[in-house]
Amino acid sequence: MSALSKFRTLHDIVKAGRANLDKERWDYLAGAADTETTLKRNRLGLDSLALIPEALAGLTDTKLSRSFLGMELRIPVLLPPIGSIQLFESGGCASVAQAAQEFGTAGILSSVAEPDFETVASASGAALIYQLYLMGDTLWMDDIIARAIEAGFRAFCITVDMPRYSRRERDILKNYVPASGNQAGGDSYRYQALANWQTLEHIKSKFDIPLIIKGIGSAESARRAVDAGVDAVYVSNHGGRALDQGRAAIDVLPEVVEAVQGRVPVAMDGGIMRGTDVLKALCRGADVVGIGRLQAMAMAAGGAHALNRTLELLEIEISVNMSQMGLSDISELSADKLSAAVPVNLPHVLSAFPLLDEGY
Repeated sequence: MSALSKFRTLHDIVKAGRANLDKERWDYLAGAADTETTLKRNRLGLDSLALIPEALAGLTDTKLSRSFLGMELRIPVLLPPIGSIQLFESGGCASVAQAAQEFGTAGILSSVAEPDFETVASASGAALIYQLYLMGDTLWMDDIIARAIEAGFRAFCITVDMPRYSRRERDILKNYVPASGNQAGGDSYRYQALANWQTLEHIKSKFDIPLIIKGIGSAESARRAVDAGVDAVYVSNHGGRALDQGRAAIDVLPEVVEAVQGRVPVAMDGGIMRGTDVLKALCRGADVVGIGRLQAMAMAAGGAHALNRTLELLEIEISVNMSQMGLSDISELSADKLSAAVPVNLPHVLSAFPLLDEGY
């Protein structure tokens, strides 16, 4: 049996990833801020939507590819930035870039992950985006952006939903501080808190690179971001790891799409674990969707190869379920393909994989 053939389902990926992690790394991956309510709402929001089928559509194939900021994606799924991704597989960002290249999607590299962004870019032919936490002044930021452009990154991303490092009680109770948490401590992190709308305007006025603003959680923020000249808005609540008691990202998404009015593309993440989750986000107006925790679980399951297999399995789930909906092209997905529904599982970080509880 090949290294990948054992992963028949996303359930297999998640099971293997969890088994390969110790308590500290699992809690860092699975945990969220304070009561973890926002994390659960991400899942509850997705589970509160049903997809509507259509019979006798006369389909021959499904078209799943999409362009995002000039990058061609095999499916509308991005690999978002994950701080300390190297905790889950030693290759870290390099493995993410390898999977992105092998499968045919874009990877967003976190500035609080390893290896460093220039090393990864020089060794990879993938479509890569660099995500920066502000750990220095404007001159420091400008130097990083210039180096990212020189290294060949296709876009630049600023995360705005974490002005202060959040309180993640699973980690606090064990006195566990990951590398990204260490970087967030001390005086340097105050620059992240000081970022404002003028920061975005400065970047747009000085640099010729597409700018993504990640961590948008309201229509007003989306409008201001577009007015400031950003090239894409990214709806996210940091997987529930930033603001406790926040709204589900899938519930914020429609108001952001309406506010943006098609002027820039909209990305979204938050609780995405299955192909049907991707379809729901696309129905609500997202152009592309990110997989955060699922990406980390895949890395723990087997690095770049398991992450590539995860994308393949998502592709299968998306294609099969689109066919049940009578659709042949992702451009046909729209809000009228959704209906409100009563969730059947209590939401938690792995509730998209109910067979785990049955011992499979």
